[in-house]
Parts: sequence; C-alpha cells; structure tokens
Amino acid sequence: MFLGREKELSELCAQFKSNKKTAVLVYGKRRVGKSTLIKEAAKNFDGTVINHLCVKSSYEGNLMLLCRSVSMSLGLPDISFPTIFDLFEFLKKQSAKILLILDEYQYFKESKKDMEVDSFMQIIVDDLPENIKIVFCGSYIAIMKELLQEQNPLFGRFTAVMRIEEFDYFEASQFYTQLSNREKIRFYSVFGGSPYVLSNLDYNKTLEENISNLLIEQNSLLRTYIESIMLREIQKNYDIRILEIIGNGKKKYKEISNFLGTVDTGLLDKQLKNLLNMETLVKVFPINKAGDKKKQFYEIKDNLLRFYFTYIFSKDTLIEKFGKDAFFANNIQDSLNTFISYRFEGIVIQYFKRLAHSGKLTGIEDFGSYWYDDSKSGKNGQFDCVLKEQEGYDFYEVKFYEKPMALNECEKEENQIRSIIGLPCKNIGFICSAGFNFEEEKYKLLSAEDLYL
Repeated sequence: MFLGREKELSELCAQFKSNKKTAVLVYGKRRVGKSTLIKEAAKNFDGTVINHLCVKSSYEGNLMLLCRSVSMSLGLPDISFPTIFDLFEFLKKQSAKILLILDEYQYFKESKKDMEVDSFMQIIVDDLPENIKIVFCGSYIAIMKELLQEQNPLFGRFTAVMRIEEFDYFEASQFYTQLSNREKIRFYSVFGGSPYVLSNLDYNKTLEENISNLLIEQNSLLRTYIESIMLREIQKNYDIRILEIIGNGKKKYKEISNFLGTVDTGLLDKQLKNLLNMETLVKVFPINKAGDKKKQFYEIKDNLLRFYFTYIFSKDTLIEKFGKDAFFANNIQDSLNTFISYRFEGIVIQYFKRLAHSGKLTGIEDFGSYWYDDSKSGKNGQFDCVLKEQEGYDFYEVKFYEKPMALNECEKEENQIRSIIGLPCKNIGFICSAGFNFEEEKYKLLSAEDLYL
C-alpha cells in the first residue's frame, strides 16, 4: 500500500504527462521510498515503462543489461547496441511513448571516470524527443548531488529535481494510526521515518519488544539494515567513531576532535563536510547566533541511526553474554525515556516546520534553538524551541510526560526563564506530550493531540 508523498507523487505524475522534454532527477537515502514513488507515478503513464536497475559493474556490463531491459519491456528478442547512442536512436524510432527509469544511476555513472557517462547522458538529454522521458534515480547522495554541480555535464538539464527524505513524525504516523499519540512519539523517536523500517515493525507489540526483536542482535533485521545499507557508504571512507561520539547528543567540532585525539590536519573537517553532504549528519546552530562557529553543533540526522550509536554500536560482547532481553534491561530501559524526550524536541521543530510550509505560521521570522549568556549570573545555555517575531521571541518548554503538566510547574519554568537577564522574551509557551490539567490564557499550550491534528 502506497502511503504519503502526495506532493511528490503529483509533481512526478505531471512530469510524466508533460508534452515537453522530460528528464527528472530523484535522489535520497536507501530504502526511503524513491523506487516505490516512481513506480506509483508510472502506473498512470500512457506508454511503455522500462524500469532498469543499474549495477556495480563495468560500463559495458551496464550497457548490455540496459539493452536487455529495453528488449524485455518492448517484448522483443534480446538485442544489443554497440553504444548507448545507438540504443537511444533505436528508442526514438518507436511509435509508443517510453518512460526509462535508470534506478541506482550512480553505478552506471561510476563505471567510467571523469564524468564520462554523465557526458554521454548530456548529449542524449539534449537531443531527447518528447516521446521519451528519463528518470535518473540514485541512493548515494554525495554522488547524485554531483549531477547538480555546475561543472557536471548534466547541470541544468533536469526538468525537475526531487530530493526524497524520510517521513517526518506526522507522515510516519500513517503507518501506525492505531497507536496512541504517546506511542506514536515513542516509535518515531526510536525508529524514525524510513518507509522500509516502518513497514517491518510489529505494531501489535510494544516499542520495547520491537527494539529487542529487530534491533539488538547482530543478525536482527533492522541492525542488518543499518550496518549493511545505511553505513555502507560511510564506513569505507570515514572514521566511524565520529558517529559514536555524537550519539544522542550535539557535539561541537572541538569536542569531536578532542574525543578522537587526532592532530588537526584538516581531515576531520573534510570528513564532517562529507558526512553533512551525505545527510548523515546535520549542523545545527541557534537562530540568534547563526554566524558564531563556536555555537554550531553536529548531530546525527536519522533517529534509528542515532539510537544505534547511542546504545548498540560496539556492544556485541555484552549482547552475546547477556542476550537481547537482558541487554535491553541493563543498558537501554532506564534511559529510554530520556532518549525519547530529546527526540520529542525534534518532533516539535518538525511541527512548526509543517505549519510554516502550510502558511499557518504567520508573523514568524524564524524558529529553532536560542543561545543565551547571562553575564550577571555567569550562566549560559540553550533553549531548544523558540519562535522569532519582529518584537522578540516566543520561548517554548518541551516536555515528554506521561501525565498532564500542572500549572505550578509552568509558573516555576516561567520564573526561571524570566530571571535570565537580557532575554528578549515576548511570550512563553509549553508543549507537553500528555497535555495539561489546567487552562491558562497567558501561556501558549500545545499537547501531542495538537501535533497530530
């Protein structure tokens, strides 16, 4: 069953129905639903669909397999062509409309050096007739992003570029509509928004049971997915300890460097930039200190990967000794709620992003975290959820609670916020997963129910 991606599906269908030249780039991490999205859009294509999977092989091997895919899709005996240009000359002569999907294009691209394959495809796209449409789809983000760089032959040739990301908290909840809002938050905080992951969870079992059954042991389904797919592009070229160090927190460049214990030769900076480019890490900074590099932090983008490096990475000896259930009880259970509470802050930011995209966040100039320095008390710190207005900031305290938040606790939090000297606080709000046991007009109040409306 196809879920979500309504905007992307509509855009892709429009491209496939267009009477103009069409060359679409679709990229995103593995198992994020790119191929499923393309196949769904292709269902309404009025013509022949050639769905070809490129492989890690030579250029000649890829061309041979592409010729075979063309032959099979057109119902012809196996035919081969000496060059890819001859193949496309053949396709141009076909009376039917043709949609050619080059899935995992990065393998074809990398089968020759110096962007030679991209140069071939540039010539083909430039001479593409209206009856042939091409989709370039790929999972190695850093490689696929090269197609968008000015020095690449395919730069400026795409009629649409679609970056497919994991589902956010709201989209992910379509996989588990039967769960309570609290459980929706818990499942998303651990397992994230990959359609592949979400479709393999057992929602008749608890979050804890899913963690034990699918994630802890070495050959368990989701651990295999992490180590064999999510980390495949990373482990070959980068110090995996970077992700171990960041874990469930936010780390500054200097903190990462100190933990690694390496001499600053520029290698760490290069690795971090590449991990950002692959969208494994994200760089976060307070909206009031955007240009201050000392206030910039790195964190793992994906919730599932974050959980893995927080609790499971390098713990094989303990897991083998104690077994999955005892390991969970000894190493995860007591701190799981804290892990989820940090991720709930991220969910709240996603909520405001959804409001912004829908045009409902009016009068707001920016949103994110806020860094403060109280020179009088000598204290400094960060608020994780603030909204910037022209006259000041709205500060939100985010709480992942099992029971409703009480008025006296809100008042105590307000006093602490207003005691900070120089804080440009316009309004104070509270976001509690369990809601509130009071009504108070002076506070902006949001519950989990509001987030899932």
